[in-house]
Amino acid sequence: MNSLREQILILTSTPIYAIIIGLELLLSNYQHRKLYSWKDTAANVYLMLMNGALDLLLRGFYLVVLDYFYRHNIFSFSHVMVYWVMLLLLEDFMYYWLHRFDHEIRFFWAVHVTHHSSENLNFTVGFRSSVFQPLYRFVYFIPLALMGFKPIDIIFIYSATQIWGIFVHTKLINKMGWLEYFLVTPSHHRVHHASNAKYLDKNMGMFLIIWDKMFGTFQPELTEKEYQPIRFGLTKPIEKETPSTIIFHEWVQIWKDVTRKDLSFKDKWNYLFGPPGWSHDGSRQTSEEMRAEEDGQPATSLHEEPVIALKR
Repeated sequence: MNSLREQILILTSTPIYAIIIGLELLLSNYQHRKLYSWKDTAANVYLMLMNGALDLLLRGFYLVVLDYFYRHNIFSFSHVMVYWVMLLLLEDFMYYWLHRFDHEIRFFWAVHVTHHSSENLNFTVGFRSSVFQPLYRFVYFIPLALMGFKPIDIIFIYSATQIWGIFVHTKLINKMGWLEYFLVTPSHHRVHHASNAKYLDKNMGMFLIIWDKMFGTFQPELTEKEYQPIRFGLTKPIEKETPSTIIFHEWVQIWKDVTRKDLSFKDKWNYLFGPPGWSHDGSRQTSEEMRAEEDGQPATSLHEEPVIALKR
């Protein structure tokens, strides 16, 4: 039954992807907007295949791990509707924290950076996967298994919300009225992919925007009169984009940082697990420091306050 659900999900989502990508291509050409490039789209497909292959390789392992915790669950659900609604809410909540830590901790940002390295925003960028995320993503779903949700159902709901996650990667859909209050929309996700200081590390949700509003990471998309035009990609673009550097460029820089002989253990630790952009000598900037500089305000000391939504 569960494998049938996944097959139906694949069979229904694949033509939907083909249709929306085709429509976006037609509209972008009709409006003379350069939303696609062959090189960028090829990179998106390449990263999707790499991520998918690793996920397929590890699926048996992490399903066994989740099943172990499911067999020791502390709750049970008697009402099927409550079961599925709660699973949707809690899975999306756990994904929010997975995504947030991918932005706040450099070790995980080195994995997630691949998804943000495109300077375009179109539906195929939604497939530009964080290649190594399957190695640890399942850990965030262990509490769901302990709460009595079947591992295969957790994976199914994650895959279902991913469909919506693809849909929000576009510049062609403006604000969506009342849906903006509780769903992640294209407008919200454009902010997430922006490299402008005000927008860095905002709007982490996959399906629901309510978590960002609850935990202080929400930022609405502003008009060009209110703020500067959105720029997509990294604050520091990859110098030479190759199949290798797209995936490993941040890991190479981390290695250079942590192997420096003039640093203390604490400095090396911060280069590995501190916020992206942290530096022992102030030669780089975190997201918070970039925002503070833009606003003309002093940045909060990262040695005194908890790490919050920071990048590069």
